[in-house]
Amino acid sequence: MTPGNGAPTLTIPAAFNGPDGSGNGGYSAGLLAARLTAPGGPAVQVTLRNPPPLDRPLTVEGSSQEGLRLVDPTAEDRARLVAEAVTVDPLDPGLIPGGPVTVAEAEEARKRYGGLDAHPFPRCYSCGPERAAGDGLRLFAGRVRPGEGPDGVGNTVACTWEVRPEVDGGDGNAALAQVWAALDCPGGWSSDVSGRPIVLGRFTVQVLALPPVGSPQVVMGHLESVDGRKVHTASSLHDADGRPLALARATWIAIRT
Repeated sequence: MTPGNGAPTLTIPAAFNGPDGSGNGGYSAGLLAARLTAPGGPAVQVTLRNPPPLDRPLTVEGSSQEGLRLVDPTAEDRARLVAEAVTVDPLDPGLIPGGPVTVAEAEEARKRYGGLDAHPFPRCYSCGPERAAGDGLRLFAGRVRPGEGPDGVGNTVACTWEVRPEVDGGDGNAALAQVWAALDCPGGWSSDVSGRPIVLGRFTVQVLALPPVGSPQVVMGHLESVDGRKVHTASSLHDADGRPLALARATWIAIRT
């Protein structure tokens, strides 16, 4: 879509929320990243500057050479800039220590998902337990490898993702933004989201290939470090044979209480 001034726009539909009233960080970032990359293309880093607004056109400024800016034309001052996106170097395919788990192990881990007991954003498109199958991704990542220390650094979680027809990008595969959404919350849940809610601040993703609709996938998250209010995680998407389809690193910001 393009407004009267000729600048392209994108709109984040209300169904793709994270916290109530704002866009799911992964999905929103993926919509912008799709203007810079494609499956098998370069990794893209998206920095979220403000909570992504829902259901209204946001202006896309910039170019593939200089990077893109997502702007809310109805906002004022610092609230206008929603996100920035640039292409970056490829990600390390070994970013999850120990490699992928099996589909059976990931399915079993769903039972240990912390968000089933206490969830700060229970309607989140990616990981909200109050979303019905087909209405949300319902990615319930539970522990598969414990971490160490007071922050649980090194903790690794996993879950299955049954790629449903609702996420089809029109070619029989999940849309690129849906893959970004799938990599989002499982990384966050490698930390204690129930006890210390966090929101996505920066997301770097490389999509190697899109998962086909109807296939079982494994999504994993790994807690790399905690630095004050910043939480650093990695996540990955693998097919049933352990082949990597997408890789991600994220910086999360703890919500002030």
